[in-house]
Amino acid sequence: MRGDGALERLGREGRIVVVGASLAGLRAAEALRDEGFAGSLTVIGDEPHEPYDRPPLSKQVLLGRASAGRTALPRLRAVDATWRLGVAASGLDMAAGLVRLADGDEVPYDRLLIATGVRARPWPQEAEAELDGVLVLRTSDDSAALARRLDAGPERVLVIGAGFTGSEIASACRERGLPVTVAERAAAPLAGALGGVVGAVAADMQRERGVDLRCGVMVTALEGDDSGRVRAARLSDGSTVETDVVVVSLGATRNTEWLAGSGLGAGPRGIACDAGCRAFDIRGIVTDDIYAAGDVARCPHPLFGYQFLALEHWGNAVAQARIAAHNMLSESAERVPHMEVPSFWSAQFGVNIKSVGVPSMGTEILITQGSLESRRFVGVYGYQGRVIGAVSFDHGRWLPFYQELIETTAPFPPPFATVDRRPGGQRPVDADFPDPSVPTHGPTVTLSGYSPADRRTTFTPAH
Repeated sequence: MRGDGALERLGREGRIVVVGASLAGLRAAEALRDEGFAGSLTVIGDEPHEPYDRPPLSKQVLLGRASAGRTALPRLRAVDATWRLGVAASGLDMAAGLVRLADGDEVPYDRLLIATGVRARPWPQEAEAELDGVLVLRTSDDSAALARRLDAGPERVLVIGAGFTGSEIASACRERGLPVTVAERAAAPLAGALGGVVGAVAADMQRERGVDLRCGVMVTALEGDDSGRVRAARLSDGSTVETDVVVVSLGATRNTEWLAGSGLGAGPRGIACDAGCRAFDIRGIVTDDIYAAGDVARCPHPLFGYQFLALEHWGNAVAQARIAAHNMLSESAERVPHMEVPSFWSAQFGVNIKSVGVPSMGTEILITQGSLESRRFVGVYGYQGRVIGAVSFDHGRWLPFYQELIETTAPFPPPFATVDRRPGGQRPVDADFPDPSVPTHGPTVTLSGYSPADRRTTFTPAH
């Protein structure tokens, strides 16, 4: 697809392949048709299911309010695609323009979108991970299996890891009236994503709802009985937790192994892309026919120091899918960058938690509205003298205001009095994030080589 009229021919008769029957993959397919693409469209997915929504898997499904099989994503329009479900991509030949499948088939492309997302990180000891009752939660099948275990009324559930997913699982267990222990290596739940100041509030919430929360510890071993069922877990503090269901919630691994040896700039942190979602090859040269979107993509963002951000956020997947679809059908002068401010939400222990920006980049936090004691507040994060993120607990109506501060690179601390009372002399405090060399459950932020101090960006949002 080179030379005069190449884009027109691509639009009429080209071949576009989407690897990843995910939220990003489906929305990209729809966006391609919206953009007028009339050629052949193939969507490849390693799961047998059509694209489904993931947030309900750790919320409504575990509470018995919806079945895992009823979480399919709504179709915004017909996509007229060939669906290759239940077969994984196993390799990529960039020179030949071919995606190789695990069943031995090959699918040619003129443009390729990779939206393979992430998978749950398993328990590292393989024999222990195979014990009956040791589960992870990422897929629809994972959620259905865990819901069945909770329906059976286990004696005690052990959740390993108190990130957002682990905390939501613990919340569902307590809402069902099930005993649950949470083991977290950090000093508090959510500390990797929101810092220790906010994490301390999350810890109080969990303990008040009856969670046996163990922080600053790691699970060192899982033990099973003669029938191969998990029965106990040993912790690094010498204690033992008797349990018959263990949910491993230690974060995610990006699905890039199938790209090894392809020449694409892909690795454990994801696929490196430019701001228009075009993938880099291993030499750092941007490709013009391969794009990435969703959890697997790492894109530089001008609002965050041109650092590469890989974000496991629902809205990010949708936004990148649309950007990638538009750019792969456009001339260079018509391409647009992905510059939306990341946002995220969680519901746990009766509280709605929402965030904008990248709180995990912050070094300081200021509670600008409400109070930590009331558990109804907004916390604003600062980095190198500017607002970098904000989080709300049951106070989400204020977040659009703080999103605008992030978009306009407003100074931190904010130079105005807030609507809620602000005690005299209140100052920002250390946000208390864990040592960055220790793996956490927050969004991945990888330094790109640019210093946020090199320039100050004025951002004009599309909306």
